[in-house]
Amino acid sequence: MPRTPARVRRRTRVPAPGPPAAGTSSADTAAEEEAHDQPGRAGRALWRRLPLRTAAGLVPAVLVGVWALAHRSLMASGVHDLVAADPGWLLAALACTGLGWAANSVARQGTVLEPLPRLPLLATQFAATAAGQLAPAGLGASAVNLRFLRVNGVPLARATAALALYSLAESCCRVGLLLVLLAANPHALHAKGLLPDGDGLLLLAAAAAAVTAAAVLTLVLAGSLRRAAAGFVTDALADARTLHARPERALALWGGSLVFPLIQAASMAAVARALDLPVAPVPVALAYLAATCAAALVPTPGGIGSVDAALAVALVAAGAPTGAAASAVLAFRIVTVWLPLLPAALTLSALIRRKVL
Repeated sequence: MPRTPARVRRRTRVPAPGPPAAGTSSADTAAEEEAHDQPGRAGRALWRRLPLRTAAGLVPAVLVGVWALAHRSLMASGVHDLVAADPGWLLAALACTGLGWAANSVARQGTVLEPLPRLPLLATQFAATAAGQLAPAGLGASAVNLRFLRVNGVPLARATAALALYSLAESCCRVGLLLVLLAANPHALHAKGLLPDGDGLLLLAAAAAAVTAAAVLTLVLAGSLRRAAAGFVTDALADARTLHARPERALALWGGSLVFPLIQAASMAAVARALDLPVAPVPVALAYLAATCAAALVPTPGGIGSVDAALAVALVAAGAPTGAAASAVLAFRIVTVWLPLLPAALTLSALIRRKVL
C-alpha cells in the first residue's frame, strides 16, 4: 500500500541568549539596556511629575485666548475706530495705564508693614489686571495680591486685612475725588438720564436695604460667624492704627489710592481726545469717576458690561453724542484692558511658575 506523506510542522525557534561578545561583560550589557530604556522612563516620570503650578500658570493665557475669540467681532469694531484716532493721545492713554499700575503698587505697599520687593510687586499688579477680567468685583485681582502677600511672609489674617484696607482707601479716594470735581464743576454732568428716577430709585433703595438686612441677620443668627467677623474687624483696625503711625506707609496708602483713579480718569480723557469727542477733559474725567462708582453696585468680571454701560451713559450726560460715546468707551476698553490683557496673562503665568505667586 502506498504511504500517505506525513505533515511536516515548521517550528520557529527563538535563539537562546548566547554568551556576551568578547570584551563585553554582563554589567555592560545591563548598562546598555538601562540607557536604552532611559528616555522612555524619563518621559513617563516627567509626565507624572508635571507641576500643578506649571499647569495652573497656563490657565490665564488659555482663558484670555478663549475670551478674545468669543469677542472678536467687538474687538474688530473697536480696532477700526482706533485706526483713525490720534496715535499720540492713544500712547498717552497707554502710558497713563502703566502709571496706574505703579500707583497701585505704592498703595499696596502702604497696606502692610513688611517691605515688599518692588519689581515683583509691580509685576503682580500688571498680572492682576488679567486675573481681574476673569472674576467679578475684583476678586481675581484680590486673589493674586493675597497670594503675593502670603508668599512674602504676611500672615493670612493680616493679608486679608490689607486687602480690605486697600479697598476702603481706594473707594474713599475715588468717591471723594468725584465729589470735589463735581463741586468745582457743578454743571459738567447732566443728572437727568444719568441717575434713575422714581421707580428706579425706589428699586435701588429696596435692593440696598434687603442686602443690608440680610447681612445683619446673618451676623446676628450665626454666633461663630459674628465672632469671626468681630475678631477680623478688631485685628484690621489694630493693623490700620499701626500703619498710620508710620507716615511713609500712610502716605503710600492714601497717595497711591488717590493717584490711581485720577490717572484712570486721565486715560479716559486721553482716549476721548484721540477720538475728537466733543467734550472737555474735566467732564470726561467726571463721567468716568461717576460711572465706576455706579458700576461698583453691579459687580461683573473686570467691570465688563456694568462699567461700559455706565460710562456710555455718563459721557452722553456730559454732552457727547450717543454713537461717539459708544466708540470712546470701546476704544478705552481696548487701550486700557484688552491690549495689555495677553501680556498680563503671560506675566501671571510666569509669576506662578517662578513661585512669585
